[in-house]
Amino acid sequence: ATTAPRIPSTRLALHHFDSSYSLHLGELWPSVRASLLCEQKYGALLNNFSALDHVTQELELLNATDFVSEALQKAQQTQQGAAAREAVRGSQEGCVQGRTVIQAETMTQAETSPLFRASISPKIKCYTFPRGDITRFHPARPDTLGLLGYYLMDAASLLPVLALDVQRDDLVLDLCAAPGGKTLALLQTGLCCSCCVPAGHLAANDISFSRTKRLHQILHSYVPKEVRESVSVTSYDGRDWQDVEGGTFHKVLVDVPCTTDRHSAMEEDNNIFHKRRTKERQMLPMLQLQLLMAGILATKPGGEVVYSTCSLSPLQNECVVERAVEIAETQFNISVHVEDLSHFRTLFQDTFSFFSDCRLGELVLPHLTANFGPMYFCKLRRM
Repeated sequence: ATTAPRIPSTRLALHHFDSSYSLHLGELWPSVRASLLCEQKYGALLNNFSALDHVTQELELLNATDFVSEALQKAQQTQQGAAAREAVRGSQEGCVQGRTVIQAETMTQAETSPLFRASISPKIKCYTFPRGDITRFHPARPDTLGLLGYYLMDAASLLPVLALDVQRDDLVLDLCAAPGGKTLALLQTGLCCSCCVPAGHLAANDISFSRTKRLHQILHSYVPKEVRESVSVTSYDGRDWQDVEGGTFHKVLVDVPCTTDRHSAMEEDNNIFHKRRTKERQMLPMLQLQLLMAGILATKPGGEVVYSTCSLSPLQNECVVERAVEIAETQFNISVHVEDLSHFRTLFQDTFSFFSDCRLGELVLPHLTANFGPMYFCKLRRM
């Protein structure tokens, strides 16, 4: 008897995406689909631990720009311009006595807008090429101490780290840390710098020993020994973190395993749509929920969690967040507030293409002129 030819996992993935994402994204799906099947765009995350001067000069000569500092500068200019216009408008209304009140009110409105209050670490710098420019970055070279100057990654992967808004003295947990790009980005904030008193701390965990090995390699290539030794790298099952160290962290990043849509559409190797991994794929939302709950329980009251995936699926994104908020309330008597991240859309609209219809959180859509993502991220605060 002849056996039926095996359907490639990539084709199974695309069939699944066509049936679900065409409904979710509507008329945007054909463009997103085409982008998923084209070469991904990368950013160069600057390594603050290396000798940077020549690195930034080389990147700028290539016409790459730091999208983080560029966005923050534009936001500041927009805010100052809006405040100035309002002040002029106020000065033209009413008497001199009323003018001071109006100006004070308009300045207060400007200063309390989400864009002005956006707290994003200026220490995180990531160079990208302009929209439509498909130039590739060269591999990074080591400096005199052997540390590489930048780390190539999907620039959208930085957005969850930026949303977490890590401060130098924070206790931070990266619950699903491997292969290590986001862990490295967290360290760029100065988190484990010995010059800070009190110094912060980073715990980087991943259940996979082989992936944790890759995390160690990245830390060794980019981070000096004294900082590396202050990072706790573990291989626990993240779902059990409450049993290890619950209620202790100021900030927790929960970058969960997902259908990795771009990889699934392009690569046969380690593809979660392979038929032997069907059960594992179907159980993903439950795993994601358990990991997010572990992240919530790991935070102190007042602490913050950022949940992220590299999937377009609302079942892995908003639905997981909604269910976690509900379970935290009903089973643990913990109130969790979903933070508004809409200012990220405004800040980074020149670099990324955002989906405007997310119920909760933000979603970067792959786009032919800005082929980053997909990247979903949502910020939660434990009350």
